[in-house]
Amino acid sequence: MAEINHLEGIESDFIETPVLRMHVLRAGEPGNPPVLFLHGNASSSTIWEEIMLQLADEYYCVAPDLRGFGETDPGALIDATRGTREWTVDIDALLEELKLPAVHLVGHSLGGFICWGLIARYPSRIRTASLVAPGPPMGFGGLKGPEGSPNNEDYSGSGAGIVVEELARRIQAGDRSEEDPFFSPRNAMNRLFWKEGFRAQREEAFLTAMLAIHCGPKQYPGDFRESDYWPGVQPGKYGPVNAMAPQYNREVMDELLFSEPKPPLLWIQGEDDQILSDQSLSDPGFQGMLGLRPGWPGAAEYPPQPMKQQVGYALQQYRRHGGQTALLKVADCGHSPFVEQPQLVLKALLKHFRQD
Repeated sequence: MAEINHLEGIESDFIETPVLRMHVLRAGEPGNPPVLFLHGNASSSTIWEEIMLQLADEYYCVAPDLRGFGETDPGALIDATRGTREWTVDIDALLEELKLPAVHLVGHSLGGFICWGLIARYPSRIRTASLVAPGPPMGFGGLKGPEGSPNNEDYSGSGAGIVVEELARRIQAGDRSEEDPFFSPRNAMNRLFWKEGFRAQREEAFLTAMLAIHCGPKQYPGDFRESDYWPGVQPGKYGPVNAMAPQYNREVMDELLFSEPKPPLLWIQGEDDQILSDQSLSDPGFQGMLGLRPGWPGAAEYPPQPMKQQVGYALQQYRRHGGQTALLKVADCGHSPFVEQPQLVLKALLKHFRQD
């Protein structure tokens, strides 16, 4: 696997905690207020480097590779039946090892999904939380309505079984080509991570991070079971995609709403996002509607998951239970606003941090 050339000013290191050996990027002085960055699926800490450097004069920036990704212990499995708990325990142990006071928490996509669990279970560790295109706290796949009710009793259409086999095969093979318009990892990244037509300056580093996801039967894409309901699969027990399944995260909303203290939340959302969307290209319901998954039973039985509505519902409930929330919609932007429109995101983060 190719190595990532980190930007000047970024320190790369390994931290041994009681639960995991984690690869961590850092920038800034340890005495400054800490900011903790959590990356998304099929990514790693390197995606945060530019914005970490922008903040480093005023803040101490820390970005780990999450369990299952990057250079963090490749032998460490994810027990998906614990939902976000595997990751939240890892992060708690990292913060303890680094002896950090309460952090400004920033999470993207999967990292935003993990943030819900951190706010729910370790609220005293968090000064503010900024969720960039976060997965909804109810989980990903097989849900309908703003509150996230399951389409079927076994949560069919969530977990590792919905991952496209050809994309997973090419990731495991380390494919850096553009030969397949849909399933080469490079093309999938450029189609889904940002708005169509955008090419990231550090595309090669981001692709290397994507190819560094830990692969195997108990890692990515993970195991799955057959279902009697469309689309014929239900979650297995291992790996990051299964850990996002709703059936393993049913308690997160209640934990979130009744946790204290409640850090102020900022939701940052690209208006052209094709992943965190009410018509997500990653969602089996929407794929079925487009004819990309055969046998779709129709919108009455299996509608597309309204993920943006579900995030909005979660924030509404958070306010009703005493929390504060804000929203930044970023125009002309896809799933990664801090890469596509970094100055707008930087300005919003600084405002959010400083009003704490």
